[in-house]
Amino acid sequence: MHFKPKALAGLLLIMLFLCPAGIPQAATANDYGHLKRFSQVYELIQHYYVRDVTNDELTSGALKGMLQNLDPHSTFLDEKEYKEMRENTAGEFFGVGIEISYENGQVTVVSPIEDTPAYKAGVLAGDIILAVDGVPTQDLTSQEVVSKIRGPKGSEVELLVLHKESRSPSQIRIKRDAIPVISVKSRYLEDGYLWVRLTRFSERTTQELNNAIKDARKQTEIKGIILDLRNNPGGLLDQAVSVSDLFLYDGVIVSMRGRVANQDKEFKASRGRNKVNEPMVVLVNSGSASASEIVAGALQDRKRAVLLGENTFGKGSVQQIMPIPGTSTAVKMTTALYYTPSGRSIQAEGIVPDLVIPFEMPREQDSDLPKFSIREKDLSKHLENGGGNSGKSSGSGSVIDPDAATFLERDNQLRMGLQLVKSMPVLQSLQRPE
Repeated sequence: MHFKPKALAGLLLIMLFLCPAGIPQAATANDYGHLKRFSQVYELIQHYYVRDVTNDELTSGALKGMLQNLDPHSTFLDEKEYKEMRENTAGEFFGVGIEISYENGQVTVVSPIEDTPAYKAGVLAGDIILAVDGVPTQDLTSQEVVSKIRGPKGSEVELLVLHKESRSPSQIRIKRDAIPVISVKSRYLEDGYLWVRLTRFSERTTQELNNAIKDARKQTEIKGIILDLRNNPGGLLDQAVSVSDLFLYDGVIVSMRGRVANQDKEFKASRGRNKVNEPMVVLVNSGSASASEIVAGALQDRKRAVLLGENTFGKGSVQQIMPIPGTSTAVKMTTALYYTPSGRSIQAEGIVPDLVIPFEMPREQDSDLPKFSIREKDLSKHLENGGGNSGKSSGSGSVIDPDAATFLERDNQLRMGLQLVKSMPVLQSLQRPE
């Protein structure tokens, strides 16, 4: 097969498409030298590779490699991957219900989504997925792994999983199902003390949180809130900001600083009336990442809540989705870093809780909140730090969830959070506008 000049010309046009208008482009001899080297390798593949490779395969592969060599979170999204990425934050999709990340070439489970097939099958945070339906994951991108795990409702997928404490992998067969993007669960632990668990930050998270608090107020007066962000892998920035805004009256929530001036932004709390001002404890652990860390950092810096648990994951980078004009593909690229109100960057550092309380695994049974020890700083090519149950009445006249005692017995961090929030006076540091 001979190299086609038109194919190279088309490839170069695609590369030019990836340079958005307004970004300075200095064409130097050295730049053209790099393009020449690229075309030479492209031609060698066309001539000598063991099988025929389409121009689309080569182009997509080159773009993926170029972006993924930058950091663990930048990537090229083909048409299918771009569609799946949008579905992941809206509506529902069909799969098993896990969040994954790449660490030194290994696909690692950040967190299973509660009440999903993977969660029920025993997939745990920190598990390594070695293969999907017999296909090794070491040569696949994280997006390709996601595509293979997803499939029609009712179909099965087989995962080869290495549990953190195991010496040999296990085959786990899981039946795919609809994965609703329900991100908020709440229940009363004791009369007046509400446990609110955020499992992710999707398009409806703030509305779901508002509804959960309103429903709880209809049952009884709220005396304190435990906001649980453990094993929450993050999600949408605007939802992290609006969730934080619900508990803050004014001031900075988070700021972004990037290499390009127009990437610098600052997000502030509104001065609206319908704020939540009850005493609050926030639970975090090393599975709390990205948007979770924005909320935790804002509430900690503004002294709105006490943080309890373990150091968070440390993903303080901003990824921007850039659709490629004229195609159904996009680039997800790291463009800035997040900073908390006090100016801290959490990239590869994470948020340190006010009270460091390690999770104690119950002796007699596994916990719904397994330990998770892989953090952003452990990821290959990570950026360095640059600077359920609605809680309704059980029918006995009490608003306490009948399973609350079980949760408290099995979860020492939750028990400590409840004790702490019960001992807190109404927060005097919360400034209300006159």
